[in-house]
Amino acid sequence: MTDPSLSSPFDVPAALAAARATLAHTCADAGRNPADVTLVAVSKTHPAEAILPALTAGQRVFGENRVQEAQGKWPALREQFPDITLRLIGPLQTNKVREAVALFDAIDSVDRPKLAQALAEEMARQNKKIPVLIQVNTGEEPQKAGVFPREADAFVRQCREDWGLDVQGLMGIPPVDEEPAPHFALLREIARRHALPILSMGMSADYPTALTFGATHIRLGSALFGSRTP
Repeated sequence: MTDPSLSSPFDVPAALAAARATLAHTCADAGRNPADVTLVAVSKTHPAEAILPALTAGQRVFGENRVQEAQGKWPALREQFPDITLRLIGPLQTNKVREAVALFDAIDSVDRPKLAQALAEEMARQNKKIPVLIQVNTGEEPQKAGVFPREADAFVRQCREDWGLDVQGLMGIPPVDEEPAPHFALLREIARRHALPILSMGMSADYPTALTFGATHIRLGSALFGSRTP
């Protein structure tokens, strides 16, 4: 049954092919190998029937914002497609840490000591060590999650040394009303200082720019699934 809340039929396989083509062309222009970039399909607010076309077209890495929403659709999808990689890209409350560690393959939004400690303790309880990214609020926006750039170095070290987390990279979202390039450059520099291999930056509106600044993971939602009101 088609979900009536979907704004209109959307050709997900065609959109996915177009995004992959743009990724390949942009990487070629930048002297990068497109195989070094992971396209994360942001499936938040979209039901299972909207995600299936992406899965059948070969997409396997997905990003979700909310633990409860992901719990409602991904276990069944994983029965059909067991090789899915599911990344949590939205804010995580400490009371949802147990469910998040059980469901997700990576947590990309670690942004405070209390959460880092809770994740480390829960991973130990579940005997499941999953990689994490530190979310950096490069624009220092008060309404947005993420550590401020001046705090990022100490927080990366703390996550690694005090709690033993497998910190693999950084995630960032530039302010919507600013040129994204300086924010991508700042995130890249922080990652370089810590030899972090993953840079999750760039979304539907700015991912070509992010690719030129070394993004290894781009997060595409509306470019793949069309717009939808949450």
